[in-house]
Amino acid sequence: MAAATTGGKLLRRWPAALGVLVAVGTVLGVDHGGQVASVVAASGFVYLAAAATGRPGAAWPAFGVTFVLVGLGLAPTGFDPVPWICVAAVGLAIFGSVRAGWRPAWSLPLQSAAMLALGAAAILAVRADHVTGGIIVSVALFAHAAWDVWHHRTRRVVVRSLAEFCGVLDVLVGVGVLVVTLTR
Repeated sequence: MAAATTGGKLLRRWPAALGVLVAVGTVLGVDHGGQVASVVAASGFVYLAAAATGRPGAAWPAFGVTFVLVGLGLAPTGFDPVPWICVAAVGLAIFGSVRAGWRPAWSLPLQSAAMLALGAAAILAVRADHVTGGIIVSVALFAHAAWDVWHHRTRRVVVRSLAEFCGVLDVLVGVGVLVVTLTR
């Protein structure tokens, strides 16, 4: 019976385990923080998608879209996903304001402001020198991890599984980028 209970607890932690897996895959092979600045923009985008649609579960498909874009950015293609994520975020904010307006304040207005800050941080990180860019990415991801914890606890905007996944991902990628930044 204890094994079944342990298995059940582990199964409930799938978002954290997935966060670890995606974080490791993201950080491996990174030479500087600017390379993963798109993760910062993506972290705001998934919350904005949920707020704009009024569907907490919409964060997971939005993550899927950003996963592909970030992956293309990490590949040696020269593709920069940050502007594309930011332009899509503007479209989402417009869609959300037309769909439901700007209430409640913790939903679309707050998520739009967060996306604006995270998008700006990602753009700055891409254009900064390697050390500055890495520090910007790390600080932004640590701040977003706190955002994830708040949303996980309040059960607002996104489903709890996404908030848990994203919190683990943000912390681990933030630490990985900081280590790369300070050791190279």
